[in-house]
Amino acid sequence: MANGFGSDEPSTTTPAEALLMHRAAALDAAFGKADVPARVSGIVAEANGRVVFTTSFGLEDQVLTHFIATAKLPVTFATLDTGRLFPEVYALWQETEERYGILIRPYYPRHDTLELHVRQNGINGFYASRDARKSCCDIRKVEPLGRALAGADIWLTGLRADQSAARGGVKLAEADAARGLVKASPLIDWSRERALAFAQQNDVPVNPLHAQGFVSIGCQPCTRAIRPGESERAGRWWWEDDAAKECGLHVGQDGKLARAQAAPAEARA
Repeated sequence: MANGFGSDEPSTTTPAEALLMHRAAALDAAFGKADVPARVSGIVAEANGRVVFTTSFGLEDQVLTHFIATAKLPVTFATLDTGRLFPEVYALWQETEERYGILIRPYYPRHDTLELHVRQNGINGFYASRDARKSCCDIRKVEPLGRALAGADIWLTGLRADQSAARGGVKLAEADAARGLVKASPLIDWSRERALAFAQQNDVPVNPLHAQGFVSIGCQPCTRAIRPGESERAGRWWWEDDAAKECGLHVGQDGKLARAQAAPAEARA
């Protein structure tokens, strides 16, 4: 029996995964050409449970926060406090809550796991190897993200397709089978220039580090300002020679950036 991908091999897609893929494809078709307010409100309205928006207080996240908060949508705001963030991020966190009258729930690393990691690798051991860095990201970001998204039906993110070559294939809505939810990125087709112009026109609070060349901001030891001509994410884990650098939040079980898959024929029927 064909599996819907042009192959006679049996499909390994489970019914739950097929349903997620069908829902993601439907959202993409319904709101792919809509403006951002319609996208966000429409996606939230289609949720079968809790909607969570994870913010790291970057430019895109701040713009998306503005859309969600001003529309007073039933969305849970969450952030991952790794313990190694820039002071400017904490100041912006407070400013954002006060500006929009919202509560942004913090999620922290498990203290026992983090303590063991530091004992074994040193406080800055992530510079030593890619494996050590990925382990640090797993502890400080990936595991807390799992708790932030536990029980959620839809995950909203501030991803943009042009942030890096690796993110170019990301769609408005995708099935995240590993987490059992639909992941949506309402600003996926925006440029950085468009996001910046919107922030300036609407008095959206932004990190002052952006003006100093810190375009993509993560943990302080792992982020530098980019140089002229460099890509947006060149300042993240700059000591690693890899154009597809990711911390693990937006990658699949194979370690690659998760992309939407076509729904099997039985799910599209």
